Amino acid sequence: MPKTRKCAYCGKVFTTNNGMQKYCSEECAEQAKETKKKRQRDFLRAVEPVMVLQQQEYLSFSKAAILLGCTRQYVYKLVEQGKLPASRLSSRMALVRRSDIERMFDANPYNRVLPCTKPKNTTSKKKRPVGDKKQKIQSTSSYSDEVLEYYSGEEVKQIYKVKQSWLYASAKRHQIPMCRIAGRNYYSKKHIDAVFGTTIDTDAIVDWLSPQEVADRYGINLTAVRSYAHRHKIPSKREYGHTYYSQSHFDELRRTDLLEDDNYYTVEQVQQLYGLTKANICHIVKVKHIEKTKVGRLNLLLRSDVERVMEERESVGMVPSGF
Repeated sequence: MPKTRKCAYCGKVFTTNNGMQKYCSEECAEQAKETKKKRQRDFLRAVEPVMVLQQQEYLSFSKAAILLGCTRQYVYKLVEQGKLPASRLSSRMALVRRSDIERMFDANPYNRVLPCTKPKNTTSKKKRPVGDKKQKIQSTSSYSDEVLEYYSGEEVKQIYKVKQSWLYASAKRHQIPMCRIAGRNYYSKKHIDAVFGTTIDTDAIVDWLSPQEVADRYGINLTAVRSYAHRHKIPSKREYGHTYYSQSHFDELRRTDLLEDDNYYTVEQVQQLYGLTKANICHIVKVKHIEKTKVGRLNLLLRSDVERVMEERESVGMVPSGF
């Protein structure tokens, strides 16, 4: 029976003449040889820069990124955080020493860090009784030796009306001390109140508006509602992932009722009545100290002050009597 074998290059089944034959033809053998040489060249081309960099003492940020196996932006981040020293020689040249990179690794050994906790101390501690719940909670405080009061996760969600994902992310971002007992998370009461609490008594506010209602009611762009409320310090609350703003504070700030008040002129009305430009009106308001009230994007001028100033201007002949 003739022996058959599968070609190691093209996969074609062929009849072998001896036990050492791996390719079906001389062409497949040459192609396999060239492929092997190309693979070796690609490997040397990839490894050679790293081997050369290991012999250099001073590296640019790009070469340091190749040596570290990270992006150049991450090298900039390490330098900005002060973890990796660097020297700027000019506006376009900054160098890092290879010894500083090695020193950075020696100064930052690996420690497994759990969310919202600090690495465990290597010093030995006395074991506490398993049933002593209060002592166990105190031992999990990773920030100080003071006794902390704790909220359970369910209590935080019920009091501040936040989702579980938002509670977890906020606790990790603000490094809130926490502990885990019987499969449940407990968070430091003092730190939770500082993060989720507000300096304004939100319980005294009765009417709340969603961002869409604010945009429709006061003519504010929906994308600008959050920045407008933050800029004017309007109280807000967050319930189950949705934000609400105080209606009374918006009413007091926007004062939409003044638009219908006959005691005020808008700038456009003053322009039409007296034939002045906006620049002239601005100058007159500033020099004559006319009372001005801002309602949204509009500036309202007190009607009595405007008429008084215009009468004075007419008396000295600065404004034609026909206006």
